[in-house]
Amino acid sequence: MTTIGIHGLAQSGKSTLFTLLTQGHGGNVQREGPLTLTTAVVPFPDPRLDALHRLVGCKNKVPATMTLVDVAAAPGSRGGGLGPLRNALARMDALVLVVRVFPGEHVPHPLGEVDPQRDLDHLEGELMLADMEVLENRLERLHEERQKAARPRELIEREQAVVTRLLEALRQEKPLRTLPLNEEEARLVAGYGLLSRKPLLVVVNLGEDQEAPALRVPEGARRVDAALALERELLDMPDDEAANFREAYGLPPTPARQRILAALRATLDVITFYTYNERECRAWLLPRGATAIDAAGRIHTDMARGFIRAEVWPIEAFLKAQGDTAALRRQGLWRVEGRDYQVQDGDILYIRFSR
Repeated sequence: MTTIGIHGLAQSGKSTLFTLLTQGHGGNVQREGPLTLTTAVVPFPDPRLDALHRLVGCKNKVPATMTLVDVAAAPGSRGGGLGPLRNALARMDALVLVVRVFPGEHVPHPLGEVDPQRDLDHLEGELMLADMEVLENRLERLHEERQKAARPRELIEREQAVVTRLLEALRQEKPLRTLPLNEEEARLVAGYGLLSRKPLLVVVNLGEDQEAPALRVPEGARRVDAALALERELLDMPDDEAANFREAYGLPPTPARQRILAALRATLDVITFYTYNERECRAWLLPRGATAIDAAGRIHTDMARGFIRAEVWPIEAFLKAQGDTAALRRQGLWRVEGRDYQVQDGDILYIRFSR
């Protein structure tokens, strides 16, 4: 399951964002030394899945989900950098940085005055400095391996080359998410847990009636602006009252929760495919560019192992045809694909496999 880590300075609104995205349901609290990790599973809203469920009438509806983790360090535990936070953030598939804009005499800012650009630069700088430390240590170990001939020289030199390239980018203050890597290079550094290589969403936390400031968002990152505390209060209102409130106060018509979840999905660069039978309709996430064999493995390892073929049809056409599969076949929209077929967003898949 995809895991998203929420990170930010103290009093930035991280917990408010977590509460908003979980709709106030809270989460499981776990302590790791000086860290407190609050975790919850959050479903992605999916109108296509809702429509499929209504049309097919299967018993259960299972949306695609992510695991959300609010990562907090005890005061004084970070020292001059991320400290113990680094290992926790390294386990995440993507990161959300919460940046405070709202004022608050009763909510002191840990760095003094409220300055969102300073905070954002500080947070991104910490990610890059942590990566530099990891890569410099790795380069030293690779040099020792080369001297001891611990592995074939060619393998060590290839890894040295990619580590050196990544370090050079960081020294030029370029986050690693902006650096294209080929398949072999990505495999070589996959276990490093590099923080500035992770997909990044910046949530700018506004106060009531505050306009969004001009900010230099880190290269390769997305941004969402929201008055998180106010949006959290609107969760408790009936939908019609909340809509009237939004209109009266000039808030975006789409709730922040929906906007942030949509931005997270785009940040992850994933697609959604669907399966259904009489028991359940289910949405699944896949990395963009994944194949039918990858989709089969996501459903069950036995399907990937015994894969024969995939029957594929687009959900929009299926809904429009009111589930008339014969009409889809006549239109050429019901296809049979092999293991290397690149799954498209909105595909419904039926995997044929041998047991």
